[in-house]
Amino acid sequence: MTVTGEQKLRAELDHLKKVERPRITRAIAEAREHGDLKENAEYHAAREQQSFAEGRIQEIESKLAQAQVIDITKMPVSDRVIFGTTVSLINVETDAKTVYKIVGDDEANVKEGRISVNSPIARGLIGKNEGDVVAIQTPAGVTEFEIDLVQYL
Repeated sequence: MTVTGEQKLRAELDHLKKVERPRITRAIAEAREHGDLKENAEYHAAREQQSFAEGRIQEIESKLAQAQVIDITKMPVSDRVIFGTTVSLINVETDAKTVYKIVGDDEANVKEGRISVNSPIARGLIGKNEGDVVAIQTPAGVTEFEIDLVQYL
């Protein structure tokens, strides 16, 4: 994962542990004070939130423990596409320009221009250089892109 991806996961983990967990604990305590737990909707809702939050905490901790964080700014700069680079592409047929940052699966968000290293586009770009033309299978069919610029940001 990228440094930014790690920072976002750590921030979410911190929020879950320091804000959400105590809030849910208070909600459970308040719901218990209302009496019969069998028919207490607030109690069951708070327990469900607790279960979700604890599951997410475990998931994030596991991802962070197993993650290999790559700081692209410390890599030797070249014109080769690798994990973490920002790539400007030109559609050969339409001349439309697109910019993608190649990131880990958890960080991917196409609307924000971040594609997973495991996506078909990224797999087609990895290892290629500026100026190369690559044919990539997209939902609309095979599309040719020219790699216009590779940035190590």
